[in-house]
Amino acid sequence: MWLHFIGKPNWAKGLQTLYICHYQAQVMSDDKLMSKKKPAYPVSKKLDGYLEKYNRKIEIPIFYEDLLRFQGSVAVYDEDGEDTLWVRVYYSDFEREEIDMSLKKVYSILHSDGSERILEYLNIDAVDYCTFGNSKPFRIKVRNILNDNYTYFYVKKTDASRIYGLELEHMLSPYNLNFLVYKDTLIEEHIAGIPGDVFIKYSLPELNEREKAQLAKEFVKFNERCMIRLLGDMRSYNYVIVPVHDFDHVVYRIRAIDFDQQCFEGKLKVYRPQFFKENFQMVELVREKLQKNSVDQYKIEERSIVAKRIISSGTRIKRLVEIAKTDDISLNENIDQLKGEIYDLTLDLNFKKSTKMGQVLSLALDFVKRNYQDVSMRELIEKKF
Repeated sequence: MWLHFIGKPNWAKGLQTLYICHYQAQVMSDDKLMSKKKPAYPVSKKLDGYLEKYNRKIEIPIFYEDLLRFQGSVAVYDEDGEDTLWVRVYYSDFEREEIDMSLKKVYSILHSDGSERILEYLNIDAVDYCTFGNSKPFRIKVRNILNDNYTYFYVKKTDASRIYGLELEHMLSPYNLNFLVYKDTLIEEHIAGIPGDVFIKYSLPELNEREKAQLAKEFVKFNERCMIRLLGDMRSYNYVIVPVHDFDHVVYRIRAIDFDQQCFEGKLKVYRPQFFKENFQMVELVREKLQKNSVDQYKIEERSIVAKRIISSGTRIKRLVEIAKTDDISLNENIDQLKGEIYDLTLDLNFKKSTKMGQVLSLALDFVKRNYQDVSMRELIEKKF
């Protein structure tokens, strides 16, 4: 699991070895991992107060429901003629003018100081609607008419578990996230990168051996990070791969782009990207390019980095987790299943006592932080004496 087993009994060390070996073999399961469609959970008063305190709650001039008033749509196809599952919507002339202006204001609030002086330089090129998945988002394409640069942002229905996912990504991943919440509407910035499924199909075969080894390392770390913070459903189309050009080579990073399945599912496998058949080629890459000791090393590195981020986040993450511990963001049967599976691996009775998914998350993060601090202190003592 996410445990670092220094000083643990032999059975625990055996579990760690077993888990590492999952990367050395074909680990995909034919069982259906995901449950039926996840419900949207309302934002509690405590979570609403948290969002206001950290400037995530800001009044915006348009709501998700407003964008549903489109008059018609056409399918959006990719360059190969494949259906993207997005449709481009259009509105009546009267409503389009009002909607365009409101979306420009949202862009200004999200990316600038919220003033209207930049609005005359912006154009809403497209409003796309996704009919696939839980969130059914709108994707807004905004173009600067002075230089033709463009970007996207997303308008979604507010969901408490998704908000927890966004905040945890902001604090525990290497990347910051910008989003806004107002009543039942969630605004998310676009996360740039190559969709994982597209990268695996077209770009992965073109990588050289060193680049494949580096990407395998990154997938191990990504897998560990998702599991630690209970971010589920990281199939290849729910993350992007970002090429970063260093001075003499290209480094590939992996970023989650979908946070609907934060702390919801009951199966522990759902929080481990390695178990989705869509990631089979990535798992094969790990098996081919990394030795067992390297996988072990990268997992420990990622746990240590996450532990440092938990510590450095201070009161902010403490407030968020305390709120999650009292919030309803999953089904009782999912909570019972997950805490049971984690208990079977850890024999930590605190997991078995959990009654909320936020409590399971809190124990997981605390375990990672405490274990990191214990190991660090032990190393200091050993060096000193």
